[in-house]
Formats: sequence, C-alpha cells, structure tokens
Amino acid sequence: MEKSAEHSLTEQVHIVMSEDINGAGRLFGGRLVEWLDEVAGIVGLRHSGHNVTTAAIENLQFKEGAYIGEIIVLIGRVVYTGRTSMEVRIDTYREELTGMRYPINRAYFTMVALDSKDRPVEVPTLKVTTEAERAEWEYAIARRESRKKRKEEGFIV
Repeated sequence: MEKSAEHSLTEQVHIVMSEDINGAGRLFGGRLVEWLDEVAGIVGLRHSGHNVTTAAIENLQFKEGAYIGEIIVLIGRVVYTGRTSMEVRIDTYREELTGMRYPINRAYFTMVALDSKDRPVEVPTLKVTTEAERAEWEYAIARRESRKKRKEEGFIV
C-alpha cells in the first residue's frame, strides 16, 4: 500500500506564552522540541495507522529565535519510509499578523510504527510523485547511510 505525503501532512499552531520562554527571553528550545516531537508523532500515526515512537532526531537546526506573543507554525510531512520506520521533516515558522511566515527551525525525526505489543510493524510506502519529493527521498537515504556509518564507527550506540 502507498500513501502520499499529503495524507499525513500536519500543521500545528502555537502562540509563545510566558511559560515557553527561557532565561534569555526567547522560546525555550526544549519546548520547541516537545512541539516538534508531537507533530512528528501525529504525522507518523497518520501515515502508518499505528502508534509510533521517536527513534532519532537529526539535523535539528535553530535558525532564528521566537519571542513571547509570536505565532509559531509547525508543518510536518513524511519524506521517506523504510520497512517499519518513517522520516518526518518538520519546518517551523514564525508567522506575522500579515500571514507572512519566516523559518526558524527545521528538523528530521525517525519514527517507528508499533503494533499493539510495541513491536515494530510495517508501514505503507511513501508515494513519491514530484521532483521535490524525490530530492527529499534521496536526502533521507543519505542521512540514513550517514547514521549507519556513524554507528559502525561507534559514534551511535
């Protein structure tokens, strides 16, 4: 069975509140990672039809800060599928009242689908149709190969 990226596309919106702020007055990175993980979980659940768990977070880039009162938009989509895992790309934006969005973060999450006994279960293949989707698929393969190499070299336990 194949599913398109649009099938699991997820957009989540937050407003930065005082409890989300760190000591420097910006959005606390840990809070953003919490939001990212939630979006990745929803995307994985939608694509696989199963509960999922986070196996890895890669390429977590903090490009800009966010401040109290700002609107934050997270957009997640599946960009690669293995046998039981999915790679989810999440782009995070600061949205102005005009509707303009400015990137503040990008991350890639590896999610593994689980059966009712918490064992990995097969996921639908991602249907890749556009050149952009093909490029993301190839980038995901390169990241996966890089992880394997780092594991062989002892950098990942």
